[in-house]
Amino acid sequence: MTVFQYKAATTSGEIIDGVLTGLTREHVIAKLQSLGHVPIRVDESAAKTKRRSFRLRRERITDDQVGDVTRELSTLLAAGLPLDRALGILTSLADSDALTEMLENVRDRVKEGSTLADAMAAQDAVFSRFYLSLLRAGESGGALEVVLERLADHMESAKEMRSTLSSALMYPAILVVVAIVSIFILLGYVVPQFTQMFDGMGQALPLSTRITIAVGETVQAYGWMLVVLAAGALWFVRRQLADPKSAYKWHAWLLQTPFLGVIVVKMEVARFAHTLSTLLHNGIPLLKALTIVKDTMGNRVLASGIEKVTGQLKEGQSLADPLAEVPHFPSFATHMIRVGEESGELESILAKVAETFDRDTQVTIKRTMTLLEPMLILVLGVVIAAVIISILVAILSINELVI
Repeated sequence: MTVFQYKAATTSGEIIDGVLTGLTREHVIAKLQSLGHVPIRVDESAAKTKRRSFRLRRERITDDQVGDVTRELSTLLAAGLPLDRALGILTSLADSDALTEMLENVRDRVKEGSTLADAMAAQDAVFSRFYLSLLRAGESGGALEVVLERLADHMESAKEMRSTLSSALMYPAILVVVAIVSIFILLGYVVPQFTQMFDGMGQALPLSTRITIAVGETVQAYGWMLVVLAAGALWFVRRQLADPKSAYKWHAWLLQTPFLGVIVVKMEVARFAHTLSTLLHNGIPLLKALTIVKDTMGNRVLASGIEKVTGQLKEGQSLADPLAEVPHFPSFATHMIRVGEESGELESILAKVAETFDRDTQVTIKRTMTLLEPMLILVLGVVIAAVIISILVAILSINELVI
């Protein structure tokens, strides 16, 4: 939306000026006329537009905000409010400039005769392809508020899964950070303090003590390089993931890693089944639904497999047979989908598959964390114990030499 400065005359003859946002100059003129004003001058405000655009680029509309808007819009429509009025209420309740601007834009386009899906599709990738496809299906079927409620449920389910994973990883992440910092302090600061005590002993020091002191001095002298290398490795991985070919290799490696690969597969299969079930339930054809599902999957290896399945469906094959050839796709899910196709209950079977794999994902995450946490504590304890023992052995050796 562009910012315009205007000067207009009211019905009482008073001259007023101010600022309005609109798609075009004619759009702003129409707004003024609808308010009963006579436009005198309407000019684009370059400075204000620039500042506003900069602010909107800094702000990002989050998935949580989209989910809240979807739920509230469904409630308002179910209460019998017209779409444009419901959007106006949501605009007044928006908690950020970016969200307010987006909702104003959607409302203006709807007032001009655009469908809600088309108006939302024009909002710079705020809404996913999955979201827009369901919205179009709801509008064409006359059940917009129902589809919006299902979309809100879907987004809340995805949010809950992300929250579960984040909560499960929080404690191990803190434990790893504390372990690394503790080891760095121990080797880089504490151990070098004993160096003067051991000066002059040379080869009389036990091997374990000499190794510990050498490592400590290295950390003290070149610890900053380790931090730089860690930052460089993080930058390299992020750059690799931004490239499709490199990301495919990383995602393939991720699927083969113990524990983590199993979790990723179960999460992706649950997302696949839940999304496909929702699309089919709202009347989206299977072929188009699979194309949308492919775009929602986070792992490129599995997404590539789904893309091949789509190509084989065009040739007349069933869904289950080519799906069985997708790498890492669980055979249980494939068998369930085959049963769904044969019984004509594919949509409900997919919903059960999604529920099963959602539950399995949570159980697997809990089991993995149950094993990971004591392992991290054990590793940290062993490292600290090894350092302390190597120092104590050297002190005992000094006492023996003195005696």
